[in-house]
Amino acid sequence: MDTEVIVAGAGPTGLVTALELARRGIGVRLLDAAPAPFAGSRGKGLQPRSLELLDVVGGVTDRLVALGRTHLPVRRYGPDGVVDEPARGKAPTPDTPWPSTLLVPQWRVEQVLRERLAEFGVAPEQGVGVEDLLVTADGVEVVTTAGTIGARHLVGADGGGSTVRRRLGVPFLGETREEIRMVVADVELEGLDREHWHQWGSPSGAPYSWVALCPLPATSTWQLQAGPLDDREPDESVLAEIVGARGPRVRLREVAWRSVWRLNVRMVADYRVGPVFLAGDAAHVHSPAGAQGMNTGIGDAMNLGWKLAAVLRGADAGLLDTYTAERLPIAAGVLGISAELSGGAMWARTAAQVRTTSQLDLSYRDGPLGGASEGPGPRPGDRAPDAPVGDSTLFLRRREADWTVLSTQDVEVAGAATVVVGDEAAATYALAPGEVVVIRPDGYVGCRATVSEARTWLAPLTARPGTARAA
Repeated sequence: MDTEVIVAGAGPTGLVTALELARRGIGVRLLDAAPAPFAGSRGKGLQPRSLELLDVVGGVTDRLVALGRTHLPVRRYGPDGVVDEPARGKAPTPDTPWPSTLLVPQWRVEQVLRERLAEFGVAPEQGVGVEDLLVTADGVEVVTTAGTIGARHLVGADGGGSTVRRRLGVPFLGETREEIRMVVADVELEGLDREHWHQWGSPSGAPYSWVALCPLPATSTWQLQAGPLDDREPDESVLAEIVGARGPRVRLREVAWRSVWRLNVRMVADYRVGPVFLAGDAAHVHSPAGAQGMNTGIGDAMNLGWKLAAVLRGADAGLLDTYTAERLPIAAGVLGISAELSGGAMWARTAAQVRTTSQLDLSYRDGPLGGASEGPGPRPGDRAPDAPVGDSTLFLRRREADWTVLSTQDVEVAGAATVVVGDEAAATYALAPGEVVVIRPDGYVGCRATVSEARTWLAPLTARPGTARAA
């Protein structure tokens, strides 16, 4: 084998997958068919749960928060005049340090992830795309534009048009609605203030009756969204016309990137075929409404990364079967909310929809590692919230950790780091006398049990130092 894992696709999903493997000492090569990193915004929102997931990878979330923005007020223009809406968002709390969506362009997310990945000696191999693959007794042989590479596993994170998925012959179930299209572009313009997200009209009506211009933080660019499209190619002259119609002083200066988006709602029925896994847009594609696509891909990567690393280092191979079981229902639910918001409701979301799109309530309770036990506090499969721990916080203590055990006294559970908590954290988790809470590497509650029960539950799920095996 040339390496232990090949990851195809260096977008957010592929980068996080490679990072989760590399920081655990797994040999990984990250391939990307594009000659250079993607330069457009495409996605521009990191949801609160994604910020929590990335925080464990030391410093990534802090860096992104410094380069992004929350609480951007909306300015709407209509026949009855201009309406300013207060900025959406909530204040941080001890259990939820990032309660609001962070506006940050996708290319910036990828940049920060590449910088962190480089600290582990891994860089995307640009211009190296997957052409074919062959599953073997030992793993998989991947035919690339630069030659054939052997690995124990392949992760296809190569987008909605995934070559990996196509070569596996996995059906992509769902629909593409060609009549529902809009243009998305990164542009430079003048004549609008950058302290508002400017919006005009409705997405249902005459061509280009809906236009939104959002300033991208820490850049000089804006993301332009406009639709529905007419029969013209949305080239620079059409974009100049759209922007110029916003007001007599508004003028397009430059188009940095543009793309036509079609309503495409699809997913696979299984995320795994032998030693090959699918993640992100290769497994499910969404409406851009509600900023769910990039975030769901990051969730896939965090779920798969630690499991794959653990099995390659001696954990029970059955752990890898839980990837599809846990992530497929999540993607199905997210596809539902993103499609629901496509009709324009994204600008008039209910409180319940805002909470859903934050992904803070996503749970694996009904999955194979969950167990819908009743009782106070987060249960197995639920998100593990933050909490004060001495002069620090639980999230900070969990950085770079895998398994974490919360207890009101010092205990030892092999394969996990123990965090002794005080009254505030004990109350947040509703710890009962003699009970410990085991937190998974991806920030979900694994089990609530006595110390001896936790040891038994955790043993088959953890890596064995110094061991390696085919998964």
